[in-house]
Amino acid sequence: MTGSHPEDISNEADDESIAPSPGTAPRPANERKFVIIVEYDGTNYHGFQLQAGANTIQAELEKAILALTKENRRVIPASRTDAGVHAVAQVVAFRTVTEFSPEVIVKGLNHYLPPDIAVKRAYRVRNTVNVRREAVSREYKYYILNRETRSPLRDRFAYTIKGELDLTAMNAACAVILGEHDFVSFASALEAKHLGKTTRTVLHAVVAREKEDTIIFEIAANSFLTHQVRNTVGTLLRVGQHRIEITELNKILEAKRAGSAGPGVPARGLFLTKVNYPYSFEEVTE
Repeated sequence: MTGSHPEDISNEADDESIAPSPGTAPRPANERKFVIIVEYDGTNYHGFQLQAGANTIQAELEKAILALTKENRRVIPASRTDAGVHAVAQVVAFRTVTEFSPEVIVKGLNHYLPPDIAVKRAYRVRNTVNVRREAVSREYKYYILNRETRSPLRDRFAYTIKGELDLTAMNAACAVILGEHDFVSFASALEAKHLGKTTRTVLHAVVAREKEDTIIFEIAANSFLTHQVRNTVGTLLRVGQHRIEITELNKILEAKRAGSAGPGVPARGLFLTKVNYPYSFEEVTE
């Protein structure tokens, strides 16, 4: 399954209702904003964002909101995950005129959502809260199954790599990408012309072995370009297999040529784990 939209974005309009036509009435005075924390298995979805003729996380959430509230509402995510990517704690906002409590929102949406999507928590927040623009960073994890045979039980959520990986070299490569850089080399070549500004700040990047056969790559940044995380993992694996040296990674970064990093790893091992804000949602509730 493939997708052509960013692993996350932070520059689109934050309008949680279906966009009104020019000249229509203003928002109802009793409209309320909710933030929900959503977990999902992205295997069967073409990413978060609505796409004509495709099954998406956004479509399922909006159908559940319509079924619960009888209102046709748009949802806005803090991070727009790509096709096949999973989420532990996606942050989503929407508006409604219903007077349901956060507890009813959680129970009601989960009643209508499919089994591979669930709302974990809900917050009634101030109408001025903007889950996309006010997010200060996003965190992802990528799971690598490092063993000689595939795993029927884990292949859905990890990428299997055979042979030894040099984690010391991979972490040295992680140090290279820390800080603010133009990461266009790590973006999808097909989407390069739509990217706009390609400078991002990587706040944290590390590779660690969790179990004998499980390696986890963790990364946090203010935001990410199209396929940046997956292309970063693919490049780190080449370093870990001693197929390229750190000096070549530096050259890739400095080249500023879209599609030169990677090759990207499959989406199935990638999880959005956290979106960070300068406040807690409990602090901005109403």
